[in-house]
Amino acid sequence: MGKTLEDIAQQLSTPRQVKNKKTTEVEVITQVPKVQLIYAFNGTGKTRLSREFKKQIAPKVDGDEEADQVELSRNKILYYNAFTEDLFYWDNDLEGDAEHKLKIQPNSYTDWLLTLLKDLGQDGNIVKYFQHYVSEKLTPRFNAEYKIKDKDDNEVTIKAFSEVTFSLNEHPGTLKISKGEESNFIWSIFYTLLDQVVTILNVTDPGERETNQFDQLEYVFIDDPVSSLDENHLIELAVNLAGLIKSSQSTLKFIVTTHSPLFYNVLFNELNGKACYMLERFEDGSFSLTEKQGDSNKSFSYHLYLKHTLEQAIVENKVEKYHFTLLRNLYEKTASFLGYPKWSELLPDDKQLYLSRIINFTSHSTLSNEAVAEPTQAEKATVKLLLDHLKSNYGYWQQEQQNG
Repeated sequence: MGKTLEDIAQQLSTPRQVKNKKTTEVEVITQVPKVQLIYAFNGTGKTRLSREFKKQIAPKVDGDEEADQVELSRNKILYYNAFTEDLFYWDNDLEGDAEHKLKIQPNSYTDWLLTLLKDLGQDGNIVKYFQHYVSEKLTPRFNAEYKIKDKDDNEVTIKAFSEVTFSLNEHPGTLKISKGEESNFIWSIFYTLLDQVVTILNVTDPGERETNQFDQLEYVFIDDPVSSLDENHLIELAVNLAGLIKSSQSTLKFIVTTHSPLFYNVLFNELNGKACYMLERFEDGSFSLTEKQGDSNKSFSYHLYLKHTLEQAIVENKVEKYHFTLLRNLYEKTASFLGYPKWSELLPDDKQLYLSRIINFTSHSTLSNEAVAEPTQAEKATVKLLLDHLKSNYGYWQQEQQNG
């Protein structure tokens, strides 16, 4: 029976039992692992898990004021997820189309975060990280504190670090950046904070730390910071994040979730002493968090998901035309891994041309009179034939079945 997300969150914060590598005895680790990596397909529930985990670490107490509760939560856990990005929004200057500003939603968290970074003099590092992943020519600038008049002629103070403008070095004026660049900028703010957290907590004596605002911090939860990066920058981000985590000498614990096999693999190979999981959601709305060994190529890569989807459709007799597309995709990935120049070379020799035409025609058909979801019984049998052929005739898949 599956678990709830509350159960999964509890599992992540519970000390694990592991086998000693040098003996066969089981020993209890008295604290959760320093790093826990979680892979899940998009839409599984990673962001909701981060929220549930926050509730587990800093549960609400009846009668607590909201501000006190936020401070309690912030003292124990820092997290980056889709809700973090929602705290930033655009003032597009619809009338003049000249002063585009990225505004930061004022609340107790952003007020604390930006005031802290300003006091620590970290605006320069935010710019440095952002330009590294985007472009050195694109420069963000935080506003200074200033006063304006509202429509009723009342004086209003605009806080410093509450707005950001962007400009290109060779062009005057401000501009609106892309959604991907915006995500990178927000991540740069969080990463700058995280860098400060690790550096400050590495000072053993709390009395000698630059600030004591992190003294009670227990967890950092990072949910998918990679959606807008190309592969080169994605790898670099993963290496940098892993390096920062490895440099942490305090008792701080890290949880990182992702849908990217590449990002997961880099972290897997860079980090020592990590626990690795796959988060799955079932049709009844329940979840499982399964511990995995090895990188995503061995444990839960996309090709295994395709294989599982096809097998399930065959068993339940629910093969449809789109399964031919999945089948072709599976053949393409296997051919690429094994070094075959053409995926069709993996097909049975005696019917190679015939079967490749069936797959191509069925998966690429665009004519309206051919757009019938329900395939014939012969076509359904072809899907099973070709999947069985792939699994039975190539050692790569036989090894995958043994590892699974």
